Amino acid sequence: MYPRTTQGPSSSGRRFEKPSFGGSRFSRPTNRTSSFGGPRRTFQGGRGGGRKFSEFNDVSKFVNKAVITEETVAFIPEHKFADFLIDERLKQNIITKGYVAPTPIQDRAIPHVLRGSDVVGIANTGTGKTAAFLIPLINKVLKNPREGVLIMVPTRELAIQIDEELKGFIKGFKIFSVVCVGGASMSNQIRNLRYQNNFIIGTPGRLKDLVEQKYLHLEGFKTVVLDEADRMLDMGFIHDMRFMMSKMAKERHTLFFSATMSRDIEALIKDFLKTPVSISVKTGDTAKNVDQDVIKTRGKDKVDVLHDLLDTPDFKKVLVFGRTKHGVEKLSKILAERGFKAESIHGNKNLSKRRQALTLFKDNHIQVLVATDVAARGLDISDISHVINYDLPATYDDYVHRIGRTGRGSKKGKALTFIE
Repeated sequence: MYPRTTQGPSSSGRRFEKPSFGGSRFSRPTNRTSSFGGPRRTFQGGRGGGRKFSEFNDVSKFVNKAVITEETVAFIPEHKFADFLIDERLKQNIITKGYVAPTPIQDRAIPHVLRGSDVVGIANTGTGKTAAFLIPLINKVLKNPREGVLIMVPTRELAIQIDEELKGFIKGFKIFSVVCVGGASMSNQIRNLRYQNNFIIGTPGRLKDLVEQKYLHLEGFKTVVLDEADRMLDMGFIHDMRFMMSKMAKERHTLFFSATMSRDIEALIKDFLKTPVSISVKTGDTAKNVDQDVIKTRGKDKVDVLHDLLDTPDFKKVLVFGRTKHGVEKLSKILAERGFKAESIHGNKNLSKRRQALTLFKDNHIQVLVATDVAARGLDISDISHVINYDLPATYDDYVHRIGRTGRGSKKGKALTFIE
């Protein structure tokens, strides 16, 4: 029987001296006030057990020249998209979307997912893992239109992004999806859940609310994707994840994707998956095609230093990371007042304004997007020229995530970290 989704009641320019790059060891930030956003925190590591700040006190952690693409061995996939045992109509949509050859994670994961095996995928960000699970699962739905797939992700932006990717693959098919995330109208989501949906894509908190209020019933869902599971764990969603899994069919198909592997992640894999196929295409902590460097701001106004950088022609599409919601919003307004086309995304902005800012950035209508870590999690935006760590990240894992927004795929990118 088609998975039920609802049964509950209805509810209807200045110029400054060029900033210096490179440098030697630097001291831990003190508790004095930063250039915006309140007292500066001494970084002892964030929640979720990522590597602590003390482990990257050495500036060399932020300095790494990109590997010259011409000197690297090109990946040769074992398959072409035409080789996969999938519906011909789906193959045509893949071609229409501009996919030429599978990435490593797609090449290795798709055959196993098509066979119905549980899969653990460990991959760097920007490796094409969304298509690695969407393509075989769409084929699964085409073979059985009553198939229901639950996709759990840590943030609303990632959920929306996956849904947009899905819509490109299912053009012309009678396959439907609904996004269930916090910060958006629950009444609209409840209304959409009344229809037949093959794909439910959402964040753990909102999904749990919908299940508890009996608008979403997971008994009929036999396929689940846990995407960026490490980040869901870091954000404290473990109990919500376990709750959702307990409501699903015992015999299910589980796909688990993470950028990192830890004891906690291993425990989740043991609890949630049965004899999974493990696939790792992770090549290192940070992307090898991202040029990483530092900017010493000691004795200078950070906003002035940032202003000077953004005036440089190479800084065409820049993602700036700040620590707090208030600080991010304030910085974006300061940049706008200085004549830069800038927007912000953070947890205090409603979903429609966040989507609007992302669309403007994606379509190159603005030069700068200022973001908090949580708001930018999972963003896949092409051609970001630079990532700037305006505020230091809480953990090394957060640093790896941040700089992974540039240098996507085989392209080169640059990441700069402000230090005092």
